[in-house]
Amino acid sequence: MTTFSRRQFLGTSAMAVTAAVCLGPGPTQVRADPLGMPIGCQLYPVGKLVAQDFEGTLRQLAAIGYRTIELCSPPSYGSSGFAPLVKMKAAEVRKVIEGAGLRCESCHYQFQELKDKLDDRIAYAKELGLKQMIVATFGLRKDATIAEWAKAAGELNKIGERTKKEGIQVGFHNHNGEFQEIDGVLIYDKLMSEFDPKLVKMQFQVAVISLGYQAATYLKKYPGRFISLHLADWSAADKKSVPVGAGVVDWKGLFAAAKMGGVENYFVEMNLDALKASYPYLHDLKV
Repeated sequence: MTTFSRRQFLGTSAMAVTAAVCLGPGPTQVRADPLGMPIGCQLYPVGKLVAQDFEGTLRQLAAIGYRTIELCSPPSYGSSGFAPLVKMKAAEVRKVIEGAGLRCESCHYQFQELKDKLDDRIAYAKELGLKQMIVATFGLRKDATIAEWAKAAGELNKIGERTKKEGIQVGFHNHNGEFQEIDGVLIYDKLMSEFDPKLVKMQFQVAVISLGYQAATYLKKYPGRFISLHLADWSAADKKSVPVGAGVVDWKGLFAAAKMGGVENYFVEMNLDALKASYPYLHDLKV
């Protein structure tokens, strides 16, 4: 079983662009986008820009039109561009985010850091104003057994029980690896059978369309089990990721299914050029 991380799949290259759309901060200027939710983006692909100028990068994203961001836990993602944030208190990070006219309710975490330092991460999350703590990956070996996947799911259930008492929902983010089979069992389906639906919600990575799996299929198959989406599109002809709306994903069908899935927010996860190209399509999409 080969596991490709979403980082590898989408790439992390980013180029500075001059935004053509400039919307000021404030809830009155958030428009009715898909599902009536403001369009968000994940910061990982623009990590190099975050490292150079955190505030400036946020303002650039806000100028494109994005209104929410998903962060990565600074202590675990320091080498990916988030090192400057490690020295900042959560309240300071929140002030910079909100000062740029953005909101942050979700953050990615490494599984191990939640197992080792859960109390500290919960305290940080509450100060930052998070509603969701998303496990980016279990980090299992590519030859892990189905029993090892089930064990990890059980451990995340326990973490979710802790965070729920603090008013924070734990989520799990899939990669391509969860869409491999072990002894005829799709790992993703096994995880869904092991996760407690109340304690662990799912963040679906739409990029698995590259393997032939459609997000809408699982949003319908497991109603109410999802909390968010990571958005990227795929060109079947060129076999590469492309901006949202430029590939094979049926976005209207996906967002219609997202209502059944229970999705509360969504984040485009691509480099800066693709983030800029994706926003107008999403903003104008009528579902």
